[in-house]
Amino acid sequence: MPKERTQRRAKLHRQACQQGILFRKDAGQHILKNPLVINGIIEKAALSPTDVVLEVGPGTGNMTVKLLEKCKKVIACEIDPRLVAELQKRVQGTPLASKLQVIVGDVLKIDLPFFDVCVANLPYQISSPFVFKLLLHRPFFRCAVLMFQREFAQRLVAEPGNKLYCRLSVNTQLLARVDHLMKVSKNNFKPPPKVESSVVRIEPRNPPPPINFKEWDGLIRVIFVRKNKTLGSSFRHKSVLELMEKNYRLHCSYNSISIPRDFNIKDKVIKLLEGSKVADKRPKDMDNDEFLRLLESLSQTIPLLKVTRVQR
Repeated sequence: MPKERTQRRAKLHRQACQQGILFRKDAGQHILKNPLVINGIIEKAALSPTDVVLEVGPGTGNMTVKLLEKCKKVIACEIDPRLVAELQKRVQGTPLASKLQVIVGDVLKIDLPFFDVCVANLPYQISSPFVFKLLLHRPFFRCAVLMFQREFAQRLVAEPGNKLYCRLSVNTQLLARVDHLMKVSKNNFKPPPKVESSVVRIEPRNPPPPINFKEWDGLIRVIFVRKNKTLGSSFRHKSVLELMEKNYRLHCSYNSISIPRDFNIKDKVIKLLEGSKVADKRPKDMDNDEFLRLLESLSQTIPLLKVTRVQR
């Protein structure tokens, strides 16, 4: 068995060398090779001839060429100069060349350009930061059709009560509608990754919820540290109470509010939770409407803007 694996790896290495490209697995370079999957992704993006498409991780251009045939312009962001050269060579001398713009660099470090639709076969290690960079991008785009590791995709779409429901699920679904479109086997990539993949469609909510996202994220960080515990139990934890008291005192200081000598943050928090009727609820079973009501109650009395890491 080990001998067969060694022979298979050697064969893949020889094929890559013949093509002049050795893909870097450590950089998440897994090229989507199945044309049926590529066509399915483009179909789900519902492109129009006037669309500007942002493609992240175009690789050797298997999807890029098909996108160029469907839209007005493709802005391809690629960090590897070798793949950029391969992509440009692929369209050179064709009518598609004038519709392609290439940005060479790390998509997490650049300012995203204007675009209508984003299509990406992402390096899986940047999935989470890229999703939130995308959702906070302005002006709004219409939708994004993205390839993710299967488990990450399942977390994005997980609903209350699902064991994969987490802070990622809550924050993403606050800012966007998220749908799981299709499963993609590892055999559809070259070289094949170690995990299965899924395609997800993300449509940003426009307008977004009228809240302070830093306060929202602070609240969600606090309560999802112990998502299986009741909120009453979580907010009685020493580290949470210390954090909230610090924030409350900063808030009072900035706004010239006097604090009574007998002030007790624990009593104030528990009274607020009981008044909101959520003290016995567990984060893993709560939806965004319940979190929003809790945020509104808390933000009026105990601001959560400066929330940092909470110890377990």
